[in-house]
Amino acid sequence: MNTPGLRGRTVLLVPVAVALLAGLDAALVLLGLPAPVTTQRLPDVHGALMVLGFVGALVALERAVAVGRLLGYAAPALLGLGGLLLLSPLPLAAGRAAQLGGAVALVGLYGAVWRRQPAAAVAVQGLGALLAVGSTVLWLGDVPVPRLVPWWVGFLVLTVAGERLELMRVAAPPPVAERGVVGAALAFPVAAALALLWPTVGYAALGIVLLVLMGFLVRYDVARRTARASGLPRFMAVAMLAGYGWLGVAGTLWLVGGPQLAGPGYDAVLHAVFLGFVLSMVMAHAPVILPAVLRRPLPYRPLMYGPLVALHLTLALRVAVGDARDLPAVVQVGGVGNIVAVLAFPVVAVLSARVAGRGAPPRPRTHGHPDRPVAVPADPATGLPTTATATASASPSASAGASTSAPRGRAGGPGGPGVPGAPGVAAAPARTAEVTA
Repeated sequence: MNTPGLRGRTVLLVPVAVALLAGLDAALVLLGLPAPVTTQRLPDVHGALMVLGFVGALVALERAVAVGRLLGYAAPALLGLGGLLLLSPLPLAAGRAAQLGGAVALVGLYGAVWRRQPAAAVAVQGLGALLAVGSTVLWLGDVPVPRLVPWWVGFLVLTVAGERLELMRVAAPPPVAERGVVGAALAFPVAAALALLWPTVGYAALGIVLLVLMGFLVRYDVARRTARASGLPRFMAVAMLAGYGWLGVAGTLWLVGGPQLAGPGYDAVLHAVFLGFVLSMVMAHAPVILPAVLRRPLPYRPLMYGPLVALHLTLALRVAVGDARDLPAVVQVGGVGNIVAVLAFPVVAVLSARVAGRGAPPRPRTHGHPDRPVAVPADPATGLPTTATATASASPSASAGASTSAPRGRAGGPGGPGVPGAPGVAAAPARTAEVTA
């Protein structure tokens, strides 16, 4: 079945960009600052725009490209449409229903991946998508947004954790690494449900789960190794390790402070996760997400460190000074810095892509479907693909998607996943994040 080409995938990115810009505009409103656009509902939909309309739709689009089925594009389309409907004069229920449909479709995408390759990493990401479904169901039932935060956190944190679990395989971690990540993932929906019913117990449990999950990820993530490299691998590793730090901050605040439903504590937890962890991961993986979706290279530039460092410094100012000492003016300064950093990264990415595209010869087409893995030689010492093509063409969240877009039974020899019976051959699009992170 034909899937959307470059133009179709670009169209699906439009509502993603709109959700990002509208979400940042809403952030200014919530900070009590002048904003380009001001509507009564913007503050109420800020979280849904950023979590489901922006990051969720981006994850779903990358997953749909990896799976390579036309029906799979319903997930990013509905999540993007939901964001647009939330901004429209239509009742909020219309946008909420569309986002529910998109979350359900995303679960279906993970189901398709699971049928091709049942793996713990896929199950963890699928569980995250189920938490997204739960959040939209609760929101349709008019559950207040602060009560939805644990479900949104679970969606994005488990999505990232599943991807990193898949990539841990290159470092051959002990079985306890997978058991630890899977165990924490299974505990998360239980803790989220407890937070709705018995907040004091539930939020403490959420804090413990986040801290345990962070501990296993930091201990066994291949980013600890690639942080000593250079170029893109080091940039990605630095961004991911910094993100883990903010995940630990959120877990500690929930464990020690209990339910954080308003005020400085709520602001600190919310932005530690969604800015410090999630957007740091987005910046880390952008050089491999966008080429996978748009089929255009996005080479690493040292300038990418600018928005990344600015994001973490301004977030530290906001949380450690503004929220910790209840200084609204400092929170505003930090918040504006956060917005500038988030906006600066796509500017740097676009400039990098334009420079890379000038005078570059046409990239040769590889055999087979462009969304399928392409076998490339692997380093016998690490099992990592050795060609630059792998770095340019794969996808970070393809850890369980693009890598499994080949039929079942393509698990490779001892050198890693890839071509059957060919030790030391790896699937390039499936393992870009392994190459770079």
